[in-house]
Amino acid sequence: MSEATRSPRVSEIEVRSIDWVPDTERHGRLWHQAPLWFLGNFQYFSIPIGFIGPGLGLSLGWTAVAAAIGLAIGTTAMAFHASQGPRMGLPQMIQSRAQFGYRGVVIVLLATLFTYVAFNVTDQVLLGSGLEAAFGWNPHVVAVVATVGAAVLAIYGHDWVHRAFRTLLYVSLPLTTIVTVGILLGQAGGHAPTAHYGFSWVAFMAQLSAAAAYNITYAPYVSDYSRYLPANTPAKKVIASVFVGAAGAAFWLIVLGAWLAIRLGAVDGLAGLHTAGNNVFGNLGDVVALLSALALAATMGMNAYGGALSVLTAIDSFKPLKPTRTARIVAILVLTVLWYVVGEAITGGAVGTVFTALTLMLYLLVPWTATNLVDYFFVRRGHYAITELFRPDGMYGVWAWRGLTAYAVGFLFEIPFMVLPTLGNWTFTGFMVEKVNGIDIAWLVGLVVSSVTYLVLARSLDLDAERAAQHESDQELARIDEATAT
Repeated sequence: MSEATRSPRVSEIEVRSIDWVPDTERHGRLWHQAPLWFLGNFQYFSIPIGFIGPGLGLSLGWTAVAAAIGLAIGTTAMAFHASQGPRMGLPQMIQSRAQFGYRGVVIVLLATLFTYVAFNVTDQVLLGSGLEAAFGWNPHVVAVVATVGAAVLAIYGHDWVHRAFRTLLYVSLPLTTIVTVGILLGQAGGHAPTAHYGFSWVAFMAQLSAAAAYNITYAPYVSDYSRYLPANTPAKKVIASVFVGAAGAAFWLIVLGAWLAIRLGAVDGLAGLHTAGNNVFGNLGDVVALLSALALAATMGMNAYGGALSVLTAIDSFKPLKPTRTARIVAILVLTVLWYVVGEAITGGAVGTVFTALTLMLYLLVPWTATNLVDYFFVRRGHYAITELFRPDGMYGVWAWRGLTAYAVGFLFEIPFMVLPTLGNWTFTGFMVEKVNGIDIAWLVGLVVSSVTYLVLARSLDLDAERAAQHESDQELARIDEATAT
């Protein structure tokens, strides 16, 4: 039985994986983007990020400022990646073969795959600790249920992720708004802080970096969810939709988290939200906490979906595979087992786990996002021969030395400025950190160095030859599109 002739229930499962989406299958809608990314951040993970600054003595006001600046930087990068989806109709990591090569992209895929797994491990820890603190639920049972649910959502794929996120948003948004208004009106409890909160550069940059990392870590798969949009969708509208959705929700809940930490003395974000909501009236906190947990579980499904596409891209780089539904499902199941096992082995506190994961992801992804965006917007300006990205002997090469060099140089320049949180019994502080008063600017260094390095190296590219190859590629894609339509 072919995948196209299966039962109606199975046919609901997305057919495509890492292949190009023909124009005839571009059924995505622009207005779906903002709700998707709003709810992607409108969940429990965002709240503990607001604990980071206050945990280092940063005041509520300065935490809000740091979060706003960090989100502006991180979400800008993320939103610009999103505009690549409609133009190219490809998963983000397939597109990255143009900068890093058919096999060279595996180096970046390892960093990306770490991001997916780290997110879901952290989400699993957060759900277990949060629901235990709020309701006394067994964290191990929570982990199993959340893991299975996330895997099922990822298996059903692109359209079901969009549906689940919109549904959860419609329900959770008004209720969380009520909690927030209750806080502003002084109905959520809380008291004047007993500890002193003020300003320090170390705390400010820690909060800023965590906020920036939050949305930069979406960058490797944001276009996976925009690639079904029509090719003529205006890039500015895609960028604006993704930016407003992702930044708006994150800022709201990060500031809410800071208030819970400072004014309510919360040590767990979900438990704090639960208490504040119930203080406003009735069992509001029960419902809002559960919805926030469900949204985080749905985000785990989003991560599993993107992670599976990365795994398939890595395999395809060395052994060409048929990009089928079955291959995507198997990849999801393998990732599911991996994150569940690692998550069950984590013993650290939830907030510490969040900060560590975000810091590591930021260090790894910044050199990639700099290289990819510079190539797309300043070097090749969105012009790619898509069919060449699927050929090991294509014009983009097996190992693209320019992109790999830019990534490596950027990451190496980060190391002296790194301030790694404690990992078990191990920590690391670069030798340049003391010279910048203990402030973590490693990712900013990596961003600048990788961008400049790639711009310089890309001057030797033969863009005229690439334009000819793109013309041939466009003709081949037109024939594929016509065949698909019939």
